[in-house]
Amino acid sequence: MALFRRFGLFALTNIAVIFTIGLILRLTGLDVYLAKSGVPYATTLLFAAIWGMGGAFISLLLSKFMVKASMGVQIIDPRNASGWQRDLLTRVQRLAQAAGLPMPEVGYYESPEINAFATGPSRSSALVAVSTGLLNGMDSEELDGVLGHELSHVANGDMVTMTLVQGVINSFVIFFSWIVSKLIVSQLNRNDDRGSSGGFFMEFMIRQLLMVVFGLLGSIVVAYVSRAREFRADAGGAKLAGRSSMIAALERLKVAFSRDPIDQRGETIAALKISNRAGGLASLFATHPPLEERIAALRAKAY
Repeated sequence: MALFRRFGLFALTNIAVIFTIGLILRLTGLDVYLAKSGVPYATTLLFAAIWGMGGAFISLLLSKFMVKASMGVQIIDPRNASGWQRDLLTRVQRLAQAAGLPMPEVGYYESPEINAFATGPSRSSALVAVSTGLLNGMDSEELDGVLGHELSHVANGDMVTMTLVQGVINSFVIFFSWIVSKLIVSQLNRNDDRGSSGGFFMEFMIRQLLMVVFGLLGSIVVAYVSRAREFRADAGGAKLAGRSSMIAALERLKVAFSRDPIDQRGETIAALKISNRAGGLASLFATHPPLEERIAALRAKAY
């Protein structure tokens, strides 16, 4: 049933994407211009929506598998767990119950970085993993704060939310890259007396360039939404583990990140993690707000 609901959600989002782009074309008069130029925008729109959202949906379904493979996550078996593994499972179970969540898979990965992440296609099929650097570098209170933050991501449905946002951006990028590239080549052909200045190869190269440009612009939107979800997950972590635990965890990360380099293996899934760094212009593409801002936001709220 959950899978059918998820398919329905993605289908509705697809419809919304098609309607929104169609409305933009109508309000700007581009639909008439495209029709006169012979550009099959309706077919392209349908293709872009299905392809953009479909790719995001497949990524969501495969998220746990891909993360386990890329990060080398080792899943803890509750039947054989003892020592620190048993303690980690107990902490996750306690916080998951407080959040009203079923017990997720719990794992760890070998890395000196102090970090953790949550992923999975749904609340009932989630994975929470921590680095060995985090286990060795945080005390009990700080660990609870991190786990509370990650479980809040699961409870808030952030994996699905970010997938939907990425799917919408993908659809816009694909559609406008195709349309603009066709219009550019069409205009070049009109300006060429021989009518042959443009061709398939030129259109393909222009389209690839536009996809890069539009993709970068879209990444700013995705990163903005991600930063907003991080503030919400911090608030959720504070409610589950206590505000002092959440602040202590972020303070520890602040100290660690000012001293240690980022583990490059983790950069590919930076948006999933509890923290990430970026400064200057790169802050527009940062998936996480600065730790100072997150700590200040927690101090300003009452729980």
